[in-house]
Amino acid sequence: MRLTERQEELCTTSRWDFSDLRALFLNCTLKRSPELSHTEGLIASSRAILEKNGVTVELLRPVDHQIATGVWPDMTEHGWAQDDWPGILDKVMAADILVLGTSIWLGEKTSVCTQVIERLYAASHHLNAHGQYAYYGRVGGCLVTGNEDGVKHCAMNVLYSLQHLGYVIPPQADAGWIGEAGPGPSYLDEGSGGLDNDFTNRNTTFMTWNLLHLARLLKDAGGMPAHGNQRSLWDAGCRADFQNPAYR
Repeated sequence: MRLTERQEELCTTSRWDFSDLRALFLNCTLKRSPELSHTEGLIASSRAILEKNGVTVELLRPVDHQIATGVWPDMTEHGWAQDDWPGILDKVMAADILVLGTSIWLGEKTSVCTQVIERLYAASHHLNAHGQYAYYGRVGGCLVTGNEDGVKHCAMNVLYSLQHLGYVIPPQADAGWIGEAGPGPSYLDEGSGGLDNDFTNRNTTFMTWNLLHLARLLKDAGGMPAHGNQRSLWDAGCRADFQNPAYR
């Protein structure tokens, strides 16, 4: 992926070391590999910035995998013959940065993206070594493409879901591209102007750097401070700082 001159300059003048960070992009397109994915085209811009800064990056399309429907970490324990999700979850848990990419259909994120969020939710009750929810200490963002309205709606849904699960969401953690409303060119199509769209390039750049900076801060701090947010202590009855409201 070709970075713009400004994107290159930001990478070369950076004074931070991000080489110990890992990032995972889940491209929730409906198209199986190797079919062209316009969402993956936008992901490539963010990915290039991360890799230019030494981040280890992995990209996969959930639609290429046999992912069972359900709300448990491993659905083979609940009657399904095959479930590739546990292997994908291992990659999620190894990543400091998670970015969900989706196209827009009927103004909504894809069914694949919904399924991915459901399966992420299935493991949200797990705890880390500090007794916090398992996704604490990680950052999340999203990228959206389409040729109909809905970028902000999809981003609102995805980012709310990620923060509810325990991800930290930095400022301006989403970016997207849409063409004219109705049938028309998609992001990578000739004549769409997608690759050269300044608004999209700016927001993608800001999102990526904000993910980098927040991931760096959390990594250096050892994650989210473990006070007032430990499920293990709450379940054990350690609630001294929680006052019940006075009822009259």
